[in-house]
Amino acid sequence: MPTSSASTTDASAKPTAASGGVQSLERAFDLLERMADAGGEVGLSELSAASGLPLPTIHRLMRTLVACGYVRQQPNRRYSLGPRLIRLGESASRLLGTWARPYLARLVEETGETANMALLDGDEIVYVAQVPSKHSMRMFTEVGRRVLPHSTGVGKALLAYTPADEVRALLSRTGMPAATEKTITTPEGFLEALEQVRRVGYAVDDNEQEIGVRCLAVSVPNSPTAAAISISGPAGRVTEAVAESFVPILQGVAAELSVALANQSPA
Repeated sequence: MPTSSASTTDASAKPTAASGGVQSLERAFDLLERMADAGGEVGLSELSAASGLPLPTIHRLMRTLVACGYVRQQPNRRYSLGPRLIRLGESASRLLGTWARPYLARLVEETGETANMALLDGDEIVYVAQVPSKHSMRMFTEVGRRVLPHSTGVGKALLAYTPADEVRALLSRTGMPAATEKTITTPEGFLEALEQVRRVGYAVDDNEQEIGVRCLAVSVPNSPTAAAISISGPAGRVTEAVAESFVPILQGVAAELSVALANQSPA
């Protein structure tokens, strides 16, 4: 007579009525998402409580993910995201930058300034795409470059709606070194800057990462991973006056990019 666990295994391999997908795959990816939301390390009981799945089902799925290298079991018996996910994440980040380039190119056409796309990767900002300005004097940020969020417009845009205690924890881990004399170097100052972003709908890096450079940034709404786009140029060109005309362009392109990224995912 077949055991109940064998019956569960068979059932989980069947397509679900709602999506037409394979239930065990849907559950496995749901568990990975929940692990990421929890900071990358969880216990089975936490996953069970969060997902509503029984412990035997979760244990079987996690055992498979461990065998594939996507999850690692720690000495304390808890589970963490595995190193094999790094390769997938790096490839996905490059692809995200590829999808974004046409939208960044339109930003350059409409504003005349260099356009960037950046992601929040752990505690750092990583630039994944850039289209340079056609001006002879223009700003370059190397794709793949990593910076701390407190001195960048994209960092402010990405953290604007993060709870204050989480922002403080991030800043305590990274520190707040001064890149220039205008860099914000206190948690209180940075939280005030985030409040300003929420109030006006965009972020500014005013000579904070590099003297002579001004940047305007907005987050990409509903992005599959936290993302922001920006324009940057000499402070003499990217003035407060031109920000009034540039910001609506940035926000419009971010909204269109959000739709495009959503359409890359299966319905």
